Amino acid sequence: MLKSFPLKRRSIPASQLVLGCMGLGGGWNRDPITAEHVHQAHEAVDAALSIGINMFDHADIYRMGKAEQVFGQVLKERKDLREHILIQSKCGIRFADDTGVPGRYDFSEKHILHSVDGSLERLGVEYLDFLLLHRPDPLMEPEEVAGALQKLKAAGKVRFFGVSNMSAGQIRLLQAYCDEPLIVNQLEMSLVKIGWLETGVHVNQEAGRDNVMPEGTIEHCQLENIQLQAWGPLANGLLSGRSVTDQRESIRKTAALVKTMAEQKETTPEGIVLAWLMTHPAGIQPVIGTANHERIRACGEASKLTLTREEWYTLYVTARGKPLP
Repeated sequence: MLKSFPLKRRSIPASQLVLGCMGLGGGWNRDPITAEHVHQAHEAVDAALSIGINMFDHADIYRMGKAEQVFGQVLKERKDLREHILIQSKCGIRFADDTGVPGRYDFSEKHILHSVDGSLERLGVEYLDFLLLHRPDPLMEPEEVAGALQKLKAAGKVRFFGVSNMSAGQIRLLQAYCDEPLIVNQLEMSLVKIGWLETGVHVNQEAGRDNVMPEGTIEHCQLENIQLQAWGPLANGLLSGRSVTDQRESIRKTAALVKTMAEQKETTPEGIVLAWLMTHPAGIQPVIGTANHERIRACGEASKLTLTREEWYTLYVTARGKPLP
């Protein structure tokens, strides 16, 4: 069972693991959801609840809206569930359409408000606990975004706000115009995606030129009590059972090390991978993306583990594929 995890000292009773719901609802198409999709969603929710997860992550685009729709059906069939969980969704990504307009990002007030209304309707709820802006929009007008968030708050449609895939500078710019605090930043972080660590290690070094994580993002979130959430923390299963024969050497060695550690500690590979993230002093909140109820339960092992500094660094150095500078 997961330990109590007040989200970034804000007295929000969130679990340290979040169930990412992108895998629910069938394919990325407009086909209707089926009874099997609903059954799968029930199994995933049951597995999450069984290990103490009370927070569920969505986005308006997941499975073309069907992830929220099928989760809404679960809530409809379990009317007492809503008051015991936290629901997070995201907006700002738009797909290409048949007029030739490409996929793009949209932080216009009109789109944000329309997106939230759509999420609420599909989920069958009156409010979201968290709304995240999904990916940075180069055409963002911060005043316009601030206006949209203010309207959502005033209407009781969203309790808390945050961002996803944003740098410290982008967060500071947006926060300068928003009365509501931005309290979450969701980034891709795992033992395979370690740019967020490499940025700090490679300060003022030539090796840092290829890092994509802007310097100071992790530190800014720590200083401002912005909850760091990790999407993709299981790295699509690369370190917990998926074949790695065609992967680079560092991934193959890391997968072998994770397996060995799991056997030594009599736990699951998922537990080792997640515990590595959760050991970081930033208090990272992994968003596990699997819809498989057995793997969800396997992730619950992370809360039982304590990695030593030596174990943490052994995993990190193996994952980076070369010694620290």
